[in-house]
Amino acid sequence: MTSHLKGAAAAAALLVGVGLAGPAAALDEVTFGTNWLAQAEHGGFYQAVADGTYEKYGLDVTIRQGGPQAGNQALLIAGKIQFYMQGNMLSPFDAATQDIPVIEVAAIFQKEPQVLLAHPDAGVEEFEDLAKLPTLFLSKDGFTSYFQWMKSAYPGFSDEQYKPYTFNPAPFIADKNSAQQGYVTSEPYAIEKEAGWSPKVFLLADYGFDTYSTLIEGMKEYVEANPDITKRFVEASIIGWYNYLYGDNSAANDLIKTDNPEMTDEQIAYSIAKMKEHGIVDSGDTETMGIGCMTDERQKSFYDKMVAAGVVEADIDYKTTYTTEYVCKGLGLDLKK
Repeated sequence: MTSHLKGAAAAAALLVGVGLAGPAAALDEVTFGTNWLAQAEHGGFYQAVADGTYEKYGLDVTIRQGGPQAGNQALLIAGKIQFYMQGNMLSPFDAATQDIPVIEVAAIFQKEPQVLLAHPDAGVEEFEDLAKLPTLFLSKDGFTSYFQWMKSAYPGFSDEQYKPYTFNPAPFIADKNSAQQGYVTSEPYAIEKEAGWSPKVFLLADYGFDTYSTLIEGMKEYVEANPDITKRFVEASIIGWYNYLYGDNSAANDLIKTDNPEMTDEQIAYSIAKMKEHGIVDSGDTETMGIGCMTDERQKSFYDKMVAAGVVEADIDYKTTYTTEYVCKGLGLDLKK
């Protein structure tokens, strides 16, 4: 099920209600594909649908929910949808090596929520202590990306620690001398519920893994041909995120639960609290330049680290993978409470 606000009909009804003559202006239709099932981490986009922000910006937005079989990025590349929720900057870097012309137009998350979790009584007090553990449960993607950076940036980490993570926390819970990957907004909550204790949480972004996350991605051809629609979608999404984090988000959460019936109010509340606590959306540059901000300095920093770690090639033109044209203008700062 998708969350689809029938903006044109609503706008027409509003005009009739206030006694204005003439048809409502047509709204530009945009489909935004997320990269996973609906959750609080997508909340600002749902907020902009629920409270009419997209409509106010002249857009009729459909959120196409992601998931294991969704293939939303393939739909973007094929021109079937207009924008896609990109996980972090590694995918655009890889696309550049394959001459796939994607471009990131906003970075909703200043910090990727990726964490490593340790037992509270295993003597792991600092990030570097994770190198002493014999076992790290990591996904294949994690092993080939941030773990390569960990080995490059911190002494002591080795391939011998790696064991495949099957997205089941039971092996980690059972092994005191292990650590497990996760997202700060979800896995610690799941472990607390299942094991009855709170894990130690190490947010990789706080230790130098400084990729942007939850980016708005488009195809360069579409963005260049539709700068006004792109600008309006980015700006409305930014406003949506301010209202979701700092305003009444109940209607957005209802839409999230409609798209993903397995989502609970308790999980949503936990995720929002952790996004705020750790500055996932709103921290650093966003405090003065607004949610969604990207800077050349941050992009260069992450690219250089990934080259040093052998994760990406040294000769790609990474500056073609993003644009700062639509962000860092202070939009929405007045909505923060």
